[in-house]
Amino acid sequence: MANTIGNPLSWGAQALGVAGHDVAEVARELGGRTSAEPIVQRITLADIMEALRLGAADFAALRTDVIAACLLYPIAGLALIWAAFHANALPLIFPLLSGFLLLGPAAAIGLYEMSRRREVGLPAGWGDAFRVLQSPRIAVMLVLAAALFMIFFMWIVTAQWIYAATLGPDLPVSVMSFLGALFGTEAGWAMILIGIPVGFIFAAVVLAATVVSFPLLLDRPVGLPMAVMTSLRVTRENPVTVGIWGLIVAVSMAVGAVPFLLGLAVVLPILGHATWHLYRRSVAFKDEPAKPGL
Repeated sequence: MANTIGNPLSWGAQALGVAGHDVAEVARELGGRTSAEPIVQRITLADIMEALRLGAADFAALRTDVIAACLLYPIAGLALIWAAFHANALPLIFPLLSGFLLLGPAAAIGLYEMSRRREVGLPAGWGDAFRVLQSPRIAVMLVLAAALFMIFFMWIVTAQWIYAATLGPDLPVSVMSFLGALFGTEAGWAMILIGIPVGFIFAAVVLAATVVSFPLLLDRPVGLPMAVMTSLRVTRENPVTVGIWGLIVAVSMAVGAVPFLLGLAVVLPILGHATWHLYRRSVAFKDEPAKPGL
């Protein structure tokens, strides 16, 4: 009887101990384990072009695997469109699709891992994209991803509010009636003129906070605060270059959305790989040799 009672109690105590250890581990990773502060580099348009070249090279070397993985993103986008139509939420289709720009940095962490492995000469393939789940810092990256999801949710709520304040509150009865009201009425143009700058602010905040933070977290145990602050420092030191990078990402995503988002199967992996290489040119550490081209 003592054993029957004792074993569950012992198991429960052990489980609580493991859970407590995991929580402590996440807390340590959030704060970081290294005192080495990242060194922010000056980057130019030439660095962006080189990052894109290397990103395309990674894509070419891993093409079949990457396309297979990234077909999930166009499928997810089409699912969003279907949901919007069936939920009578036509005004939210563009905010939902543009939200890819907000969630993209988190969605590409597997691509960063593939580029990291290829850069150091390790085997890299589709299965290796999931090795990031074994990273001791995956919990920290998930926390940052959750923050991006909250920003995405705030953008959707804001977009709905803008629609309600201009063309709303009634929902359109068809696609043609919505497009007619959007481009053929003052209220529709008001929604456009308000929505685009507001969306730009959301995108700019995410770009500044994540231009290097996810790759940095994958690469070094710097902790979440330092990763985000380093990304902000990179943006502050290179505002024009980071702005050009953001424009390239936005235009590439728009082009990749045609037709039926299938182009994203090519655009997303190239941009994801290129983001890793742009990080390698943007951030340095005292304990590593100078990067090529710097």
